[in-house]
Amino acid sequence: MMARAIVIVLDSVGIGEMPDACCYGDEGSNTLKNTAAAVGGLKVPNLEKMGLGHIEHIKGVRPLGDAVGAFGKMNEQAKGKDTTSGHWEMMGHILEEPFPTFPDGFPRVFLDAFEQKIGRKTLGNKVASGTVIIEELGKEHMETGYPIVYTSADSVFQIAAHEEIIPLEEQYRICNTAREMLQGEYGVGRVIARPFIGQPGAFVRTPNRHDFSRLPGNTVLDSLLEAGLPTVGVGKISDIFATKGISQSFPTKNNRDGMDKLLQAMEDFPEGLIFVNLVDFDMLYGHRNNPEGYAHSLEEFDELFAGVLDILKEDDLLMITADHGCDPTTVSTDHSREYVPILAYHKLMQSNVDLKIRNSFADLGATVAEHLGVNTAGVLPGESFYSLVRK
Repeated sequence: MMARAIVIVLDSVGIGEMPDACCYGDEGSNTLKNTAAAVGGLKVPNLEKMGLGHIEHIKGVRPLGDAVGAFGKMNEQAKGKDTTSGHWEMMGHILEEPFPTFPDGFPRVFLDAFEQKIGRKTLGNKVASGTVIIEELGKEHMETGYPIVYTSADSVFQIAAHEEIIPLEEQYRICNTAREMLQGEYGVGRVIARPFIGQPGAFVRTPNRHDFSRLPGNTVLDSLLEAGLPTVGVGKISDIFATKGISQSFPTKNNRDGMDKLLQAMEDFPEGLIFVNLVDFDMLYGHRNNPEGYAHSLEEFDELFAGVLDILKEDDLLMITADHGCDPTTVSTDHSREYVPILAYHKLMQSNVDLKIRNSFADLGATVAEHLGVNTAGVLPGESFYSLVRK
């Protein structure tokens, strides 16, 4: 029988501050628990059935004695709290040094060289919320044609531009130029295109976001490809890994579209890895401190997730996790240094298995590799917990 692994990353759905959260200013962060408390409780019966209520006391989510899945949480070894380092660690590439950040904006010497390369001046160059900065500088951008450059507490170089002022292909070319230049001491984790439309006072970001990541080292994805197995990325997975180790990619517009693409991939790819990122939690609600929207998005996912459970094959290994936190109830609008949940399910597994606290996100990738019959032990970090979930 052909084996398949399905990994769903709920972007930013952390589950409590890590021991070093104080070093990041993230004391008290607990994205899942605090979001549930803020709205009077979550209604996520399918995640509850998987064992979510055993990991943390989450209002509305019961710790079922007959949970069908395995449950626990994972510690991040990499020193960061961003999408790229989180996903890379899941697949066995642990960053030894964090990506650089630029709390005072990017050095003028770099921006001068960048502007010369792209043939345009830039606006902004500061830490900002994406929605706020386009309202602040969008009108000037439309009048001058200068792209808006900004960053955050994460290691990102973000470029916002109106699609009618700078066409998408040109926006992506500008981002590619930035990616080529942002190396060494300026080597941010991601360059992100942030297209928008509309008029002053009513700007709206479009689904045409595109991430340009640094190139990772060897990962479980590469090992699976070398073994002749498909590695299917849904959402921004291919962007996060700079296409390295990904055989097929299906970009998405939102979480619902991501779940639709996942169901289609399950029909089309009977073996290998299907790796999914659902970004709405983070992008639409975490960074905007909107716990109501965050909770609604979690409940919507739970409802859509039932369709995945319905079509699982006997030898499918399903895992649900996150890449960092982004607590919408705290003062900060940035990512938070949190443990991430891990839920695992296999039709032939033992039920109600406590995975406890895993030492690294890389344990997930090691487990995927073992399930798919690929030996990465001693080659890549991570301790497989496959023996705990498979009878």
